[in-house]
Amino acid sequence: MKTTPPTTPTPDDAALWHEGRLYLADQRVLPERAEFLSYERAADVAEAIRAMVVRGAPAIGVTAAYGVVLAGRAAHAAAGAGWKAAIDADLERLAASRPTAVNLFWAIRRMRACIARLGADDPTDALLTEALGIHAEDRAANRRMGELGAELIEGPTDIITHCNAGALATGGYGTALGVVRSAYAAGKIRRVYADETRPWMQGARLTAWELMHDGIPVTLQADCAAASLMAGGGIGWVIVGSDRIAANGDVANKIGTYGLAVMARHHGIRFMVAAPTSTVDMEVASGAEIPIEERDPDELLGCGGRRVAPQGCVARNPVFDVTPAELVDAIVTERGVVLNPTREKMQALMA
Repeated sequence: MKTTPPTTPTPDDAALWHEGRLYLADQRVLPERAEFLSYERAADVAEAIRAMVVRGAPAIGVTAAYGVVLAGRAAHAAAGAGWKAAIDADLERLAASRPTAVNLFWAIRRMRACIARLGADDPTDALLTEALGIHAEDRAANRRMGELGAELIEGPTDIITHCNAGALATGGYGTALGVVRSAYAAGKIRRVYADETRPWMQGARLTAWELMHDGIPVTLQADCAAASLMAGGGIGWVIVGSDRIAANGDVANKIGTYGLAVMARHHGIRFMVAAPTSTVDMEVASGAEIPIEERDPDELLGCGGRRVAPQGCVARNPVFDVTPAELVDAIVTERGVVLNPTREKMQALMA
């Protein structure tokens, strides 16, 4: 029976489970339209992740966990007691949807561990309990990161953020924007300058929408305007999220983050990364080993459905870059804060 979502998406709703279906806020059409898309098949969830219906490493992990619930339900319906063998194809589809965000693989590993504990009966309820737990834990982790990150800020000051690391990119509240929300509530942030974040414009479409919804003063700027703003003074921090953090503290985040960190160091501005420990990949020694996703060059050759580059122009479209640990002043996680990260400090955090 067809169901409808219980609400229109707000900045708190990246993923929502309702009456046996997964609903994802379609982030490709925000802020022009706020609408949910519904999913009942894991293969379609994998495609939604690949196509950027949902994005942001923690939100991708939460979505993948719900995708495993749908996969388990379908596998049991098709194979009965043999559902564990039947589920593998869907798990592989989910794992192949995006290569850089490690939360995706973390969530699938956790769901696989849950699968290993189950018997031959219908696994849907048990898998759903695990997925709901992952979602709730991420929301709680974001709140904790918000508190810890806000403690580092001596305000009032202005800050710069890049891409979207808010509630839409997570299970709720946000990583970088969770710090912003907590620090603003404590009177430590005057204004947020949001980089527009080409080519998907997440800063313009999503970060500005979230902050305006919460009544937090936000000014949008072109990515290339950050340096002149820093030179003028008044910026205390750059605060960003992450899609994968290597064992030595190198940070993969949205393309343009590395340049922002270089500019921040030149201008004496502190640089904060807020991310849950599920984003830390201790199996990757340094940022050089992090796979960097490259997407269709057409995303860069056009804007708003209109081509802006000449026909025949060649483009490169890496989605992420790696900021070396020596440019990072603080990594904020739900377990604690790592100042001036090194391999030894990251090992101590994750022990």
